[in-house]
Amino acid sequence: MSLISELRRRNVFRVAAAYLVVGWLLTEVLTTILPELGAPDWAPRAVILIFAFGFVPAVILSWFYEVTPDGIKREEDVDREDPGQRLATRRIDAVTIAIAIVLIIVVGLFSARYTADDATPGEDLVSATSIAVLPFVNMSDDKDNEYFSDGLTETLLHMLAQMPDLQVAARTSSFAFKGQNKPVKEIASALEVAHVLEGSVQRAGDRVRVTAQLIRASDGFHMWSQNYDRTLDDIFAIQDEIAGEVGKALSRSLLGADDTTPLVAGVTTTNADAYDLFMQARRERATYSYGGLQAAEDLLKGALLIDPDFTDAKTELANSYIHQIETGLMDRRSALAEIIAITDQVLAMRPEDPVARATSLYAKALVLAEQGDTEAIPDLAAELEAIVEESPGIYEPRVLLVRAYTALRRNEECIPVLEAAIAQDKYNPALLYELGTAHMNLENWNEARTALERSLEIEPKQPNAYSNLGVIALRSGDVVTLVQQFLNAIAVDPKDHELPGVMAQFLYDLGLVEIGDDFRRRVEALGPTSTIAYQLDLRRARALGDEVAGAEAARKAIVDDIENRRLAYTEAIQYLVRKAVRDGRVEEEFAWLDAQSPGIFDIDNAETPLKQRNVQGIALEAWIGLLPRAELIRRLDVLIDLAASYGFDPTTNAETHVDILIMRDDIDAAIDVALNEVFTESVAMHFNWRETYTQPHYATIAADPRIQEAMRRWEEEEASMRADLEAFFADLQAAR
Repeated sequence: MSLISELRRRNVFRVAAAYLVVGWLLTEVLTTILPELGAPDWAPRAVILIFAFGFVPAVILSWFYEVTPDGIKREEDVDREDPGQRLATRRIDAVTIAIAIVLIIVVGLFSARYTADDATPGEDLVSATSIAVLPFVNMSDDKDNEYFSDGLTETLLHMLAQMPDLQVAARTSSFAFKGQNKPVKEIASALEVAHVLEGSVQRAGDRVRVTAQLIRASDGFHMWSQNYDRTLDDIFAIQDEIAGEVGKALSRSLLGADDTTPLVAGVTTTNADAYDLFMQARRERATYSYGGLQAAEDLLKGALLIDPDFTDAKTELANSYIHQIETGLMDRRSALAEIIAITDQVLAMRPEDPVARATSLYAKALVLAEQGDTEAIPDLAAELEAIVEESPGIYEPRVLLVRAYTALRRNEECIPVLEAAIAQDKYNPALLYELGTAHMNLENWNEARTALERSLEIEPKQPNAYSNLGVIALRSGDVVTLVQQFLNAIAVDPKDHELPGVMAQFLYDLGLVEIGDDFRRRVEALGPTSTIAYQLDLRRARALGDEVAGAEAARKAIVDDIENRRLAYTEAIQYLVRKAVRDGRVEEEFAWLDAQSPGIFDIDNAETPLKQRNVQGIALEAWIGLLPRAELIRRLDVLIDLAASYGFDPTTNAETHVDILIMRDDIDAAIDVALNEVFTESVAMHFNWRETYTQPHYATIAADPRIQEAMRRWEEEEASMRADLEAFFADLQAAR
């Protein structure tokens, strides 16, 4: 018998094959699992060596011994013709195959889990042509040279973003890792990119050295690196030169393109001082605070004094004015005029600039809407949708589109627009703030809180994020958290007069006049002629029950034609109308109001400005007792149709819905909505309830025992809130 036949007869080949299959698979499993279990680095190597050294003894033992149905026997004692022995041999084969299959499945499943949980960019979860440009490190002794390293990074980002086949992580997300000494692999995983470009800038005298390196994130391999030594004759020419060379090198490395690939420079100034001011302005604007926006405006104007043709600075200034409108820092009409003038200049030089186009369209649409054009905002939304589709990687048009959707009450459409932007720029605090606000509009309180808190983790100096968190807390009646969050907002933005103004309003509404006066004094120091200062005069008079002072404050606001910011103008009109109804002098009051603002209650005038249109519904409360029922219902229907033309359904507001049902004489339905939609909320959302439910047309539903019980419950809740806040402020005072 030949040696091979004898080896086969003694099952040596079977044992060897089984050992190799099972050994290999067990090695794969153990070397993968052991590091996850915290085993020392030498453990996987030990496993491999154990299996390797065990192979020869296993083969030798298989020559002398055999597995039988009666246990392990020496080879000469085995009857190979026994059917039981042949069955045992087949079972060994089956078990070996089964073990192999099971181990393959285990390895596959574990590998899949491992890949999903821990895979690094550049493997299966991200595009192979994705890259993040980390802020180049300023290695110069002079920290003022930071603008050069940041500017080089900005230029590279802009140039690389022009390559259609290259996916570049957004600037905000890349700059979120500035100054953080984190491993490249961790940063790439967070930004979901396969490659990272990093580098440093060292400037000494009239020379500069730039080091750039492209790193594959999966294994830390340096795919490309280069040093550049230049004389600082023209730092911007150097930036463009280095950025161009780096861009072409990356194009070759990642896209396989040749050196003729066109690249676009990213800076529209050649003046270092202007660019430095521009970079500082962008940093200041990041918090969207009063102080930050004011500082950004001053810096941008300084940059434009140095270089009047610096179009990037102009676009940034126009965008900053939009935020100044929203925060109350700038008068709406003058700001819109400035925005239009600035963006017209930019578009004359760069007609396809998506940010300038979007900003210009937005400002012009707001002007038309205020003049009564009901198609202005729907048209704006359609135009902004087109810009977003053309330039999906630029977030400013997306934010303006969200503003348009919000104005049209198309709140559900805001979420995907913002989530798409965050997917590209996940560390952008402004986008996360916008997402939180959008969820608030949808009353998704948990989602809103999560987004706002995440935004504050990235940029903790955002006053609006704190105040929104306070509003969310108020929804559940948590007045202490509301105050705490507003105090946080005031601390990071001490120049904002509206934050203490809102606090004073809230405290007046709750009857805590003395504490409210402390915040009001801050408003008087920061913004004595602001819209909210007018509001506080009226709120304080109402809190004290002083109707003479209240009427005086309301008339002053109307005569001075204040903005309708935070519904300040509407509030003044409502106070006078309701007082006139109670006093039985509606016609006299309407005549005075019409003299101040001609046509203010002319609901049939198609060209009524938006500011007047917003207050016309208030007149319905007075018309109930003056007009024939048919005419009252006609005017009600006209106003509801007008609201619909602006994308607003008045019945979505529970208090307004109750009003409408009362006017339609559907008292049972009005009571039902009041009980199930109004009184189920915290009283903190309805501090004007006493004034509302003492109006003559509310008399029937206010007399209902169920409504009476609900109002008593609100009174008790108010008393509890007052006690909690008095204790909070007492503790705060004691701690000072």
